[in-house]
Amino acid sequence: MMLQKNMTTLEIREKEQAALRERVKELSCLYEISLLAGDYDLELKDILLRIAQLIPAAWQYPDIACARITLDDASFTSADFENSGEEQSAPIVIKGKARGLVEVFYREAMGNSDEGPFLREERNLINLISKQLALIIERAESRIETNHLQQQLQHADRLATIGQFTAGLAHELNEPLVHILGFAQIVEKNAQLPKDAKADVANIVRASLHAREIVRKLLIFARQVPGRRENVQLNEVLKDAMYFISGRCRQNKISLRCRRAGDIFPISGDRALLTQVLVNLAVNAIQAMPEGGRLHIETRCEKDNAILAVRDNGTGIADDIKDKIFMPFFTTKDVGSGTGLGLSVVHGIVSSHGGVIEVTSTPGAGTQFTIAFPTHSGDHNK
Repeated sequence: MMLQKNMTTLEIREKEQAALRERVKELSCLYEISLLAGDYDLELKDILLRIAQLIPAAWQYPDIACARITLDDASFTSADFENSGEEQSAPIVIKGKARGLVEVFYREAMGNSDEGPFLREERNLINLISKQLALIIERAESRIETNHLQQQLQHADRLATIGQFTAGLAHELNEPLVHILGFAQIVEKNAQLPKDAKADVANIVRASLHAREIVRKLLIFARQVPGRRENVQLNEVLKDAMYFISGRCRQNKISLRCRRAGDIFPISGDRALLTQVLVNLAVNAIQAMPEGGRLHIETRCEKDNAILAVRDNGTGIADDIKDKIFMPFFTTKDVGSGTGLGLSVVHGIVSSHGGVIEVTSTPGAGTQFTIAFPTHSGDHNK
């Protein structure tokens, strides 16, 4: 009787010690995860890989356990991983959205315990690990987003400085251009000028007028010329924008086609701002066609609206980001390639003119922006 009682006590003690060892393994795992979470020198992918390698040691049978962490389309596994046998898993939920899984597998068949071969405490542990992972991922992505935003702000500041420099340069160029043009026109009026020389001087006059017009457009675009609301024809806006668009299209092997409506009514607006809208949309389209392509710009009338449409056959916009493209600083471009301000500025200008902008896009096939501005057609009909 005494022997049986002693054996029972010994068994209980061994069971308690076994349970204690399991708790130590679990706490060690969580401690190692907390150390990795605080290491800001590691990239997120390295942290997830190391955590996946830590997990098997915390389970009851570490020699036959393996683990996998999935996040979106990425997967991180422990050594000798096999996607087979008994499985225990927990979702990784970030901001209410399931983004991945933590999974533990036994590569061999084991006897039944609380949850198949897995202990009740292991269910609690894997749930806790999934929550820790969610916090680590959210914090890492927030840090990346913050750094990205800072870089965009710095880039935007540089662009503003470049804009000021460009405006100053345009003013500096304007003065010698005026002198060149003035003297060339005086020489052109000389009746004794030889015929060949007269043709050359005429070319100088034309080139000077063209250069002066480009400088004027730069000054308008840099907002160095006061803006005002006036009756504006979209066809004239398209003509202005060609100074900025056509050359860039040639450089990027893009075929540019323009279709102008002949009976379009004027709109009330700031011509420089409307030119900025068209240039921004065209530049976005050009950047979406890195291997070349087709850019089509159209003006037309629909009822009491003047329509401006910009269409490309570039990379297109994914459905999951279509609702974000007009948000300030949102961009899918690499740092240094865009500020994320272009489309938000476009949206603001269009709205301030009482217009509506819509986007239709098919990934891999292209994008079209369509803007409808109210016109003075009602006044014409009275």
